[in-house]
Amino acid sequence: MAVIAQPPPTQTHADVTRDVVGTLSTATPGYYLMLFGAVGLFLVGVVTFTLVLRDGLGLAGYQPPIFWSVFITTFVFWVGIGHAGTLISAILFLFRSPWRTAVYRATEAMTVFAVMTAGLFPIIHIGRQWVFYWLLPYPNQRYLWPNFKSPLVWDVFAIGTYLTVSTLFLIFGLIPDVAAVRDKASGWRKQVYGAVSLNWQGTDNQWRHYSRAYLYMAALATPLVLSVHSVVSWDFASSLIPGWHGTIFAPYFVAGAIYSGVGMVLTLIIPLRRYLRLEHMISDYHFDNMAKLTLFTGTILFYAYGMEYFVAWYSGNTFEQTTFWRRAFGPQWWGGWTMIICNAFVSQLLWFRKIRTNLTSLFVISIFINIGMWFERYVIIVSSLSNDYVPYAWDVMTPTWADWGILAGSFGWFGMWFLLFAKNFPIVAIQEIKEFIPMPRKHAAHAGHH
Repeated sequence: MAVIAQPPPTQTHADVTRDVVGTLSTATPGYYLMLFGAVGLFLVGVVTFTLVLRDGLGLAGYQPPIFWSVFITTFVFWVGIGHAGTLISAILFLFRSPWRTAVYRATEAMTVFAVMTAGLFPIIHIGRQWVFYWLLPYPNQRYLWPNFKSPLVWDVFAIGTYLTVSTLFLIFGLIPDVAAVRDKASGWRKQVYGAVSLNWQGTDNQWRHYSRAYLYMAALATPLVLSVHSVVSWDFASSLIPGWHGTIFAPYFVAGAIYSGVGMVLTLIIPLRRYLRLEHMISDYHFDNMAKLTLFTGTILFYAYGMEYFVAWYSGNTFEQTTFWRRAFGPQWWGGWTMIICNAFVSQLLWFRKIRTNLTSLFVISIFINIGMWFERYVIIVSSLSNDYVPYAWDVMTPTWADWGILAGSFGWFGMWFLLFAKNFPIVAIQEIKEFIPMPRKHAAHAGHH
């Protein structure tokens, strides 16, 4: 596999600060078009949820035997999206990977907002949303405690832990960059950025403490990639439903989460790079490496899909075999084949360097990945619930307009927060990019030598 070397830096330290800070004051019409579109989708979701709140979950087509459908599918999808942020920002930081510097801030923000979005769905799904706090283990005079055997309670702990650590990691990494913005701002913006930067002055003592603390936080955040989505996978694997009761689910879900997360990173960064004029900072070098990571995790998924079908056949279990046969050739075959084609086959195009560095191709592939990963969760959930052990109880789930309205609203909610963040905080890490730029005196010495 050919390697694209990191391009030599052509900017000075002052240029980096000027260009990144410039993204906070100006934006193209395309940015505002994306923002208005996201707000519009969010409002569609708000209206749909209001109607579901009034009339009940029957609007979403919930009926025996399928009580988990689009809402839980979307919950698992958004939890998975957040994993690329932790991978790129924390794990690649520990491995000192240089290509993460230009993209990790966007992935960290994506993680926080994706987990915020995922956190809405257990509340939407429970039916009586006004008593959602019953899921929280807090002392109360009624001695009311949640059922710790419930997957919904596991999800509360998983989301709470992931959101807390990811938010702290994002805020902590922002402090030096917000201080750089503070020094360029004026008026009330200067006061706001000054408060957020926590009086950062960039002294040697501050940098030593900051570097050590960031290393410890990266080490703390790393196990979350494995633990959080493993907990989500056990929502399914701890049951006896055909197609769910498998030991492969934890690594399978983790690989799928990273795969879907990197796909969403590409979907977000490619247009944002253009509309915020960051072409000289986020280059082919960065996209090539993200595409390789996508190819790696996509190949793991390809293997996992094959092993699922092989184990179902090899087990000799009629119920497992029937479940996987119906995923490919049953009433909802379209979902199963959409999942396989989008995730297993489309990503294999990334073996070719011309595709890895062609932004149009990468963007189209990332859209296919997002579609395929949503359908993966849908197929896992709906196909297993629709044909349990008793054929008399089999049924086919047909998503309703309420399902699609809530799904659209989740994308609007996520996109709205991400775009607002990109316009008000540095979406590219100023200080870490500067680390790869030689000091001015080195340029001068180099020129004198020639």
